[in-house]
Amino acid sequence: MKHFTRLAAAAVVGAVMGTAAVAQELYAPNLSYRTGPFAATGIPLMNGQRDYMLMLNARDGGIGGVPVNFEECETGYSTEKGVECYEKTKGRAIVTQPWSTGITLQVLPKTTVDEIPILAPGYGFSPMADGKVFQWAFNTPASYWDAASMIVQYLEAEGSLEGKKIAFLHLDHPYGKEPLPLLEKLSADKGFEMVPIPVGLKEMQNQSAQWLQIRRERPDYVVMWGWGAMNAGAITEAVKTKFPMENFIGVWWAGHDADLKIVGADGAGYKSISWSYPVLDAPVLADIKQHVVDAGDSMSNPEEMEGVFYNRGLVISMILAEGIKAAQEHTGNAEITAADLRWGLENLNITEERLAELGMTGMVPPFQTTCANHTGHSGGWMLEWDGEKFVKVSDLLMADAEVIQPLEAEKAAEYAEANAPWAVSETCDAES
Repeated sequence: MKHFTRLAAAAVVGAVMGTAAVAQELYAPNLSYRTGPFAATGIPLMNGQRDYMLMLNARDGGIGGVPVNFEECETGYSTEKGVECYEKTKGRAIVTQPWSTGITLQVLPKTTVDEIPILAPGYGFSPMADGKVFQWAFNTPASYWDAASMIVQYLEAEGSLEGKKIAFLHLDHPYGKEPLPLLEKLSADKGFEMVPIPVGLKEMQNQSAQWLQIRRERPDYVVMWGWGAMNAGAITEAVKTKFPMENFIGVWWAGHDADLKIVGADGAGYKSISWSYPVLDAPVLADIKQHVVDAGDSMSNPEEMEGVFYNRGLVISMILAEGIKAAQEHTGNAEITAADLRWGLENLNITEERLAELGMTGMVPPFQTTCANHTGHSGGWMLEWDGEKFVKVSDLLMADAEVIQPLEAEKAAEYAEANAPWAVSETCDAES
């Protein structure tokens, strides 16, 4: 396996930079949420992100030989605190990682003025895929509309959805409402009835009213856009009311091992679409153990490190690291700017060969971004809880681009018009 050593990394920097001075650090703050109602899901994700960057610092001296400052600013998933963290960190940051659709929407106009890229892997505003309009925002490698498309596609493989009823159980928050435009279109196109069932922030742990409605509606399927304590509450209620778990499917943020372990074998059959997968014998995990865990620097634990969310955190930091690396190579500078990183994130090419070099084969599907495509639309796998762990139960699913891309363009144009004056790139085209 081709892992860079510190000496090799230094050689790369020398080749790229010539005689230029080596940078002091790369400041890539993370707007984390280790506290609050969503902490149970935030902690393993943040731990995975952090461990990957610590591993790069310890093994390679950082990225291109430059250490990464992966400082966390705690938001508690609060939009107000998230904006405060953005303002606090933007002065030196080469990236902002909002970790909430609500925070993303609030800082989106700010980042365009401040020219700092938003990296929101698998979350945020789905039209951010349109890089012509959202020049500073990236929801790589897949959007919420991708997720909704793949879930519907998976259900269709079981038979026509014509005349079927799907309950959409969702957090009453910008995140939970994000897939509605696509689901409404798919409902009209495919002839199924969609019943939105919102869950308020104060109802997450006690969803008796929502599940009473589900019993009354008798849907063929329940699709869940849940987060944090909402997921555990919904899964517990589904078991209690004897809803058939094989007909219960969540988005990728509703596929957390710890939530299913609460119900154990009773949760068998529950599914979650996912653009990441834990490969427990992956070489990258061995490197993390050697350089981070054995050094006593990890905040994680062995059980958490086997889970979907911790491993997704690794993938998320890999995406950022690869964007930084691409920018360094493009500019010939180790100390890149936020604008340089935007170029790097627009030119990601995560191939099977590159994943093998990174020791991450099978942990994320290959994907590629461009100036015009800031998502990459990697596709994903359907995971199923077998009573003890999540396992793959599908081949790679790909979202329906013919349906999604026109909607992305339409909603992106609406956003730009509503927020005029809004700069739209004149140089990006569909192929660039």
